[in-house]
Amino acid sequence: MPRTWSFFLIFLLLIPGLNLSAQEEDEEPDQLPIESEWYDFYAAPYTRGDRTFNISLGLVMPTVFGGIDDNRHGLSMGGTGSLAFNYFLGPNIFLGGEFGGMFAGTRRGNMLYIVPFGLKAGYQFINGRFEFPVSFLVGAAPQRYIEHGYFGLFIKPGASVFWRYNPDWSFGLNTNWWLVPQWPANGNNAFGNFLELSLSARFHF
Repeated sequence: MPRTWSFFLIFLLLIPGLNLSAQEEDEEPDQLPIESEWYDFYAAPYTRGDRTFNISLGLVMPTVFGGIDDNRHGLSMGGTGSLAFNYFLGPNIFLGGEFGGMFAGTRRGNMLYIVPFGLKAGYQFINGRFEFPVSFLVGAAPQRYIEHGYFGLFIKPGASVFWRYNPDWSFGLNTNWWLVPQWPANGNNAFGNFLELSLSARFHF
């Protein structure tokens, strides 16, 4: 009889240990994928074929204008927006296209409209969740001021900083320089320069 009680007590002591081991084995598979996903997210956020779609809104400010007497262009601060698509050739290099627009008023109440579009190439530096793309866009831009119209070259170098919120979305700030030359038939050439400050949301797919 005492031997029977001894076996019974040993059996009771072993049951909690068996349950604990089973519980730990059940918990491990749920935890490992989470750790693995975050590790992959930091280690290789971009591969060949990854794409981003950007939506940007912000301000554009006239700066230095050439070919205009005393730099009296009369333009005030305006607004701008753009849509862009980027295709990554590898972890850092990307190609893409962009379509946008801007408006700016004058002291006399008139409006200047520019609708640029073009192709761009860039390189992106990455540090953890922070991404720093630099790009150079070359394209063209229809321009309209009162009854005057012009279609010409458009160049936009720029740099940005983005914070990767999750694998699908990142948010950031853009600083771009607009170079808008005009070479009309009458020979009154002009060179407009604008500074763009804008906010962006990027969708990664």
